[in-house]
Amino acid sequence: MGVSGETEFIFNSFLFLICGMFVMFMAAGFCMLETGMVRSKNAATISLKNIALYSIAGLTFYAIGYNLMYGVDAGGIIGPFMPWGAEDAVLTTGEFEEGSYASGSDWFFQMVFCATTASIVSGTLAERMKLWPFLIFTVVLTALIYPVAGAWEWGGGWLDAKFAFSDFAGSTLVHSVGGWAALMGAIFLGARRGKYGPNGRVNPMMGSNLPLATLGTFVLWLGWFGFNGGSQLALGSAQNAVDISAIFINTNTAAAAGVVTAMVATQVLYKKVDLTMALNGALAGLVSITAEPLTPSIPMAALIGSVGGMLVVFAVPMLDKFKIDDVVGAIPVHLVAGIWGTMAVPLTNHGVMADGGPTFLGQFIGVVAIGAFVCGASAIVWATLKYTVGLRVTPEEEMLGLDHSELGLEAYPEFVNA
Repeated sequence: MGVSGETEFIFNSFLFLICGMFVMFMAAGFCMLETGMVRSKNAATISLKNIALYSIAGLTFYAIGYNLMYGVDAGGIIGPFMPWGAEDAVLTTGEFEEGSYASGSDWFFQMVFCATTASIVSGTLAERMKLWPFLIFTVVLTALIYPVAGAWEWGGGWLDAKFAFSDFAGSTLVHSVGGWAALMGAIFLGARRGKYGPNGRVNPMMGSNLPLATLGTFVLWLGWFGFNGGSQLALGSAQNAVDISAIFINTNTAAAAGVVTAMVATQVLYKKVDLTMALNGALAGLVSITAEPLTPSIPMAALIGSVGGMLVVFAVPMLDKFKIDDVVGAIPVHLVAGIWGTMAVPLTNHGVMADGGPTFLGQFIGVVAIGAFVCGASAIVWATLKYTVGLRVTPEEEMLGLDHSELGLEAYPEFVNA
């Protein structure tokens, strides 16, 4: 039995709004994860950065980002520099297009994706970066870099039109964009003092609250159902409901497989299970399945998530070999697993390849093009900040902790800072 055009409009808009709320809650998950993974003397600062970056994204994506991303001409590169038309969000006449959705619901859903991209960067650069230079970079990332990259596929730009590049919910367009930006920031910023010793020694710097980090991972896992499920973009038919159910199952399966794989791998390699690797295994599984959460079978979703979990276990020590200090492991999770998930799309989307669907070549071109653009743009911004206002706090301030030096307070005043 079909539904009326108005009912379909309502259900589609409802999907955007509810799933957008779940994605917004991922900001809390990132905050908990990152706060738990830093040392106690930096916990308040990373909390401030998380609420600030979400707020900045909420403003910049309205002022510039949305139309850059979705105002692009078909096959083009960039949309117009103008604010999103807020008046379109309210249908005062009660008129609607059959099968469509409220434009305000779409804007909200797309805005929280933009904020997620910025959340990826903050954890990598924690414990040694100044507050205001980070927030300036966040403005550029959310207003310009992320929207332009997104326009190339989600906005109907050149990657979508010419190469059939496919990224269902953002393994590359959200997660790898954030990962590339974080990687360039880590290179320009440098490692924390004392992280790396002579002869390749890596000195562990344990987080202050691993139960909080675990809770944050669960919150992110929950939010991912909105992230992937909402990217179906419609709930106006029975088939949409079936598809969203499959997306939920595949999303959950990939995350679970990422956890188990990371646990087994760390037990084999290090003779002990590493909790932080298990947490990042979950997130890597989620990132991996995000590029195509609908078409895989459940066993294939488990395989995709499992490979993501394995990649994290090997990518974390690889970064340490190059002395790239990633406090929370965001680069292995969001960049490495994001690339894997994007390249895996044709494995399960083969049924539509004959109709001009995604190919391995098209996916590769998309990954390389977006990586080159984000790295180049991020490098310009990071370099400008480094050689003008500076990126790092002083060695004395870093030793004391950013909570004291940047904010003049302590997150846990009852305890001695670690």
